[in-house]
Amino acid sequence: MKQAVLFIVLLLCSTSLYSQSVQDLISEADNYSTVTYENQKALDKVHQAEKMDLNNFNILWRISRGYVDIGEHLPNKTDADKEKQLEYYQKAFDYADKAVNAKPDSSIGYVRRAIANGRVALFKGVWSAIDFVKQVKTDCEKAIALDPKNGAAYYILGRTHAKLCEKSKMIRWPLGLGWANMDESLKYYDKSIELRPTFILYRLDAARAYNEEDNTDKAKELLISIAALPKQDEDDDQYRKEAKELLEKLNK
Repeated sequence: MKQAVLFIVLLLCSTSLYSQSVQDLISEADNYSTVTYENQKALDKVHQAEKMDLNNFNILWRISRGYVDIGEHLPNKTDADKEKQLEYYQKAFDYADKAVNAKPDSSIGYVRRAIANGRVALFKGVWSAIDFVKQVKTDCEKAIALDPKNGAAYYILGRTHAKLCEKSKMIRWPLGLGWANMDESLKYYDKSIELRPTFILYRLDAARAYNEEDNTDKAKELLISIAALPKQDEDDDQYRKEAKELLEKLNK
């Protein structure tokens, strides 16, 4: 009887230590990803955690995030550079897809898959990756259905509509992309800002869209507000610079 009790105690302790170790690795990865912006270290940590729990949703979507974060900052001058960058985006998609399958009722997995697909589409050229673009829309709509407060999903939809509207509806319609329009883009951008008002990129891209629609006053309002916002993304310094340059251009 004592041996059975001892076995149960050891099993519970082992499980607790295992869970703590996985959670510690995830916490370290989050710190590297969102605080110090050491993306490779973040990815290494969640890959370590993956070895302990292959189908853990919280690990899978973070691995996808890591591949995107690294891929965005890889050089892309040579063909070899571009192949490596695409490889990272495809890995990001694979892990996001695994995350969706691991927990299909979570909004985050669909957003991560939309981000990965969006990166592949932009890399290949939107008009050469129509199926990817359609999947981005589908995943974002699913993410919003699961969590109406997921600001990233609204932002991605806003950006998708804006990007597609660079071509006329006459060109888009036969491709099954006639649904894109700037009114929807602005609506989604506004919603993303409402849900995450201090995130610089949302305001910058919204300002660009408003400027394209000749609403210069609204664009300026958004751009002016960026100067006082805190840094929340590793690229915020660059986004702040771009906002300042666009504002100066609009003020001429």
